[in-house]
Amino acid sequence: MSEMKHPILEKSKIIKTTIIALVVGAFLLVIAVLPAEYGIDPTGVGKLLGFSKLYVPESNQTDDLGMMVSTSNLPLIKLEKAGSGPNVARPVEADFPAPEEQLAIREDETKVVVPAGKGIEFKINMLKYGTIKYEWTTANNEVLYFDFHGEVKQKEEVKEVYFESYTISNSHNMVGTFLAPYEGKHGWFFRNTSNEDVTVNLRLKGQYAL
Repeated sequence: MSEMKHPILEKSKIIKTTIIALVVGAFLLVIAVLPAEYGIDPTGVGKLLGFSKLYVPESNQTDDLGMMVSTSNLPLIKLEKAGSGPNVARPVEADFPAPEEQLAIREDETKVVVPAGKGIEFKINMLKYGTIKYEWTTANNEVLYFDFHGEVKQKEEVKEVYFESYTISNSHNMVGTFLAPYEGKHGWFFRNTSNEDVTVNLRLKGQYAL
């Protein structure tokens, strides 16, 4: 039985191979890994070869213009913010029966401009148990505070209007369906804390009147 002879690499060749591997690894690190993973491109080759396009900065949100929108500094919203305070009684009209016939189904698209540093409301009229589908989004993914709520239609005017909040949050987009719990005005209060006006694109489809 013949003895197998394994090739023995010279020490100089091993060192040479190791150095070449280190050089190639460092080259790939500079032109590919750093631009793609960390957005660092010291040579400019990463941008030339397209690796820089793979870099996505870490953030809570990134809008279509590449502007990072941070929500980490937004205040927490507490349960106590939802609806009227305990000193405002629920009107008897809220418990009236639903009508036999609902409003006709319609569909609308509109824009709501929320002024810089201010708040604005957009409301629709609905009958009890009327339904809608809705979608809203800010034009450039700006984050707004909003309160989606409803006010009971009362026979007599009152000093403090009773209302219920359905959703309160900070966002740039919202989609959902809604069943009106009583007849009245239902819609959104938007608050813009930025220094520029924000446009909200709103779509509605369902049983309501403007």
